[in-house]
Amino acid sequence: MALPKSTEPQPPLSPAHCYTLIPCDQLEGGATVLPFYRHRTTQYCRRWPMITTILLLLLLLLLSTVVYVSWPSDPTVKVVRLRLDRIHIHTLPIINVDISLYVTLKVRNVDVYSMDFRSLDVAVKYRGKRLGHVRSGHGHVRALGSSYVDAEVDFSGISVLSDVVSLLDDLARGTVPFDTVTEVSGRLGLFFFGFPLEAKLFCAVLVNTNNQTIVRQTCYPER
Repeated sequence: MALPKSTEPQPPLSPAHCYTLIPCDQLEGGATVLPFYRHRTTQYCRRWPMITTILLLLLLLLLSTVVYVSWPSDPTVKVVRLRLDRIHIHTLPIINVDISLYVTLKVRNVDVYSMDFRSLDVAVKYRGKRLGHVRSGHGHVRALGSSYVDAEVDFSGISVLSDVVSLLDDLARGTVPFDTVTEVSGRLGLFFFGFPLEAKLFCAVLVNTNNQTIVRQTCYPER
């Protein structure tokens, strides 16, 4: 006749149940005592939460880096050359000045996407007064690359006496301060994905008219 099995759950066995201390005087000759070893699976189970936490932190750091690198940014525009090609002073019927400027801009794409700009508008100011502007056509800048844009700006009839006197004084000293406002519109794209691009940058440029070099330049985004 089979004995009924107990339905109550059995408590887990501890090392004390598996191994019982035997007094030394009861050990028989040739008996071998084996030490108790913990199972490797138990050690892995205890380390698993720590390993999982480290992996999650590494994954979060990786995602943050990817988002930071791939987030669209405005291009940087720098005036690498601004040369006074022609200065013509008229005395009749009133004193006025005609100026021709040759401007070279460096457009740098700091994103991992290629950039296609539809237009690039450069306005030139002298001592806060807008002299004129020039618009460049479309262009392409590869990812993390740079492109140069050349433009010629002609200003005719600067007739305000205070502006003429200040310009003549700056020319006599050999340095002329100009301000440039550059507006870029286009598109950032990677394969079939695209982002609209609208950027406006202001640069204060000090030009040495003796050797036609830029002495100092400060640029920052203008909102």
